[in-house]
Order: sequence, then C-alpha cells, then structure tokens
Amino acid sequence: MNRCGIEFNPASRPILDQDFMPLFLFNQAFLKTAKKPIAVAVESSNQQISVLDTWIHGTPEKADADRYYVDRLVKTLLWQKGGFRVYVCGDLPIYEYIAGAYSATGSRAFDFHFMARVYEHPFEVRYLDLTQKPAASGKSRPVGRHLDGCRIGFDAGGSDRKVSAVIDGVSVFSEEVIWHPKENADPAYHFNGIVDSFKAAAAHMPRVDAIGVSSAGIYIDNRTMIASLFLKVPDELFDQQVKNIYLRAAKTFGDIPIEICNDGDVSALAGAMSLDSGNVLGIAMGTSEAGGYVDRDGNITGWLNELAFVPIDASPAAMADEWSGDIGCGVKYFSQDGVIKLAAKVGIDLSQAPSPAEKLKIVQDLMSRNDQRAIDIYASIGCYLGYSLAYYNSLYEIDHVLLLGRVMSGRGGEIILDEARRILAAEFPAVRLIPALPDEQFRRIGQSVAAASLPEIIKSRLTI
Repeated sequence: MNRCGIEFNPASRPILDQDFMPLFLFNQAFLKTAKKPIAVAVESSNQQISVLDTWIHGTPEKADADRYYVDRLVKTLLWQKGGFRVYVCGDLPIYEYIAGAYSATGSRAFDFHFMARVYEHPFEVRYLDLTQKPAASGKSRPVGRHLDGCRIGFDAGGSDRKVSAVIDGVSVFSEEVIWHPKENADPAYHFNGIVDSFKAAAAHMPRVDAIGVSSAGIYIDNRTMIASLFLKVPDELFDQQVKNIYLRAAKTFGDIPIEICNDGDVSALAGAMSLDSGNVLGIAMGTSEAGGYVDRDGNITGWLNELAFVPIDASPAAMADEWSGDIGCGVKYFSQDGVIKLAAKVGIDLSQAPSPAEKLKIVQDLMSRNDQRAIDIYASIGCYLGYSLAYYNSLYEIDHVLLLGRVMSGRGGEIILDEARRILAAEFPAVRLIPALPDEQFRRIGQSVAAASLPEIIKSRLTI
C-alpha cells in the first residue's frame, strides 16, 4: 500500500474492504524515515495542555506525507483530548498548512467551529519555536463509586432512555423507555422525558439523595455543550433550554447533588468498578462510536474521548461522515453505519427498514442463522478493530478494553472480538491490552448503577 509516497503493508485485510489502509501502520512507516523533530499541542479548558513530540521529513519530496501525517495527528489529538487552541512547534510550513486547514473556511472547518462551541472560546492555531513548546499540564479527577443513599441513575441514549433506582448500591427498580430525541426539535420533549424517568425511579425510594446522568454528548461543568440527542433543537433554544436541561430536571427534587458525564466515560467507570482496575477504555458501538477512559487511579481525565471522529483509515477511498465531512473516522467503522456500509457490499437489501437500528436488526437476524454474508460483515469489523485497538493503545495507557453497544451484541460481537484478538496477537504481540465483552459482574454493576454512583452526597442528607 502507498499513501503520500509512504509504503506499508498490512498482513490482514477486512474481507469486505480491501481498500482499508490502517492509519496506525501508515504512521509507523512514516516515522521510520522522519528525522526532523516537531511538537504538536492542544489546549482545552482550565489550561489543560496535551503535548506530543514527533517527527516529520521536512523535505519537498515528502511534503504531502508530512502534511497528511500532521493533519491526522491534530485531528486525533483534538477529538481524543479536546481543545480550542493548537500549537505547532518547529516547522513553519506545517504550521501554515494546519492553520489554513483548521480555519473557518478550511478543510477542517467542522472541527474549527465545533471546538469553539464546546469550549466557548475562539479556535486558533499558533506557531512556536520548538524550544518554546508549552509544558504539558492536566489533572484527572475522581468521579463515581459512591454507592451510599438513595440515588437515581439515568442513561440517555439515542433510541431509548434507561433509569434505575439504587439504594446503597443495589438497583431496586429499572425501566427502559423508547424515545426519539434526535427527531424532536422541541426541548420540552426531552425535558419531559427526562423528568418522567426521574419520577419513575423516585417512586421506588423513600427519598432522592442524588442523581447521576450518563448521556451521549460533551458535558462541561454539568452543562450540555454538544450532544447528538438534541440534534434538531435550534441553536437559540439549545442555549436557553438544553445547556442546563439536566440541572433543571434535577430541581424537580429540590437542591440535590447531580453529576452528568459522557456515556463513554460512565461505561469505562462501570467496567473499572466491575474489574476493580484502572486503565480501562470503554468503546460503545451503537448509533455512533462512543469512547470513555478511566486512568490507572480510577479517575476520569476531562478529555473528550470522542473516538467517532478519530481517524483510523488512511485510504483516500474511505467513507465520509455526513456530519463532519471527513473520511476514515471511527464512526463509519464501529457503529450501525459500519454494519450498513458493509451490508451493501454483500447484497443485503436494507432499503425497507426505516431506521439504522432496524437495518442493524436485519443483519443480526441473518447472523443468528449463520448467514455467511453477516459473518463476513462482523469479521471485517473485527479486522478494523484489531488495527484500531493497536492505534488506541498508542494514545492511551490501556490494560482493559470493554466493547459495548448493539453492534457487539450476540454472536456477531463474538466474531468481532475473536478477529480483533487475532489481529493483535499476530501483528502487535507487544500490545498487552485485553479486549473483552461485558461479563456478568459488569452487567450486575451496570451502566445505570455506575451513573447513579457519580455524585457525592452531602452526608447530612442521609439522615433527613
């Protein structure tokens, strides 16, 4: 395989996607001949700065490869760590290219506007001499694992909302309700649904001491910054009624503690609680690819972990994401969209299914009957995953990876896991992470119990 003049050759190819070019292998091949040191850093809220020292070629012959490598690196750092400011240190032509791409009208305009909105700060790219590169700074924080008292745990998904009543760490009531948040523009629909779930759980406890929320999206200081759940809500209503939607819903029960976290981080927390371990990466494959991470101390990092937008495929023929306009990013490989994309390649007709979830169900039904076309779909996703886990391992310190979501359910999930393990063992034997499906202990802890454990209760409340 050749990308921008860089030769690399994966030992395995997805059965249904021979054009797949693992970005991690491109990066490894690129760095073998790159000798000029540079650094790239991203800065987010509270002066958190992530710095990566790397190399480029710095020659006219490899200019395209240098630009492509750094573009994908900046993209990865922004969506893994988050940030409103990018520093390019040590090479002025690369800085000029990145500043042009990550601008209001550049090829990465989506990222430019998205990050500015998330951090409520103008997005910018700055140049520094390599000797002036910023110092890395950041601090993880403990969250969750609080099981005392009467708690509500709420998990807001794109197709259903789940709630549990949890008393001293034991779920005494759980309910799952189908809803359609992505199709509704009226924030009252979302607010009323959230409150109804809260009330359903509260009815099974003598009081409510705290509420923990696991929700798709990006949350800063318990405020909704960006979330696909509210995709249809107009911007002016979003600012007025959605940013504080969970805080307003909690006020129904008075002035009680509430903590809102990204659902990926809560999945990782639930895994860490069930495994009694840190360095856990959670990947949920459903309507999108959600990521979450708990560090060696069992803390969350404040990073975005939006793996859906992290590039994993270097192929120029990679599928574009409709939202960002970029190609080769995880959402088109590790979600319902990934299954649907591959189903078209083996002639499975999904045209009569009205939603992605129902299209996925058709493929799952075929898988339950051992249809070879479905087997090939899941094996291809497993190949994608094996190479991508090796890449994620270079971005995080990982001991355990928990694979969640509808795409990973049933026999298809087992095929994905088996193929990913095969790729890792054959091509990346030094990678020691352990990918796994949720076990019974994880299911006992569960997402809702982990969500309920998020806030710390003021002790005096427990005696009221």
